[in-house]
Amino acid sequence: MFPEAHDRAAGPHEGAASAGAGLAAANPYARSRLVGPFTVVEVSGEIDMASAGFVAEHLTAATTGHDRPDVLVDLRRVAFFDCSGLRVLCRAEALARQRGGRLRLVSDQPRIHRLLRAARLLGRFPPLPGLPGLPGLHGFPPTPPPPQPPSLN
Repeated sequence: MFPEAHDRAAGPHEGAASAGAGLAAANPYARSRLVGPFTVVEVSGEIDMASAGFVAEHLTAATTGHDRPDVLVDLRRVAFFDCSGLRVLCRAEALARQRGGRLRLVSDQPRIHRLLRAARLLGRFPPLPGLPGLPGLHGFPPTPPPPQPPSLN
């Protein structure tokens, strides 16, 4: 964790339970959980200079908590993401690679894809549309199928 991470984690989040061994405590912008072979870091809200440190806490814990980390960063609930978030992703991905692991993004949002393309990071972070091999598991209850129109027969 970054030196200031302990202050933030102990402040308003003192009672927050950790998601597991080596995972950062819950915060308003990110939460981590082990899902099958992956550490999934679910990111939500607006990720900018003020909030990127909260995401960095989770990514640092996820990439250093295991040998050969396999980290999925779920950006499907992100409302805004800027270069501060990209910087955090690049640092975490490099750290995961140094430890023999990988960090991948999960996003179905065209604006995230445009941001990655504009920053020339689409090759480094080709977004996955969902969690690989784990249908319906993304930390939230599965979305029910859309209602079927009534049959006229």
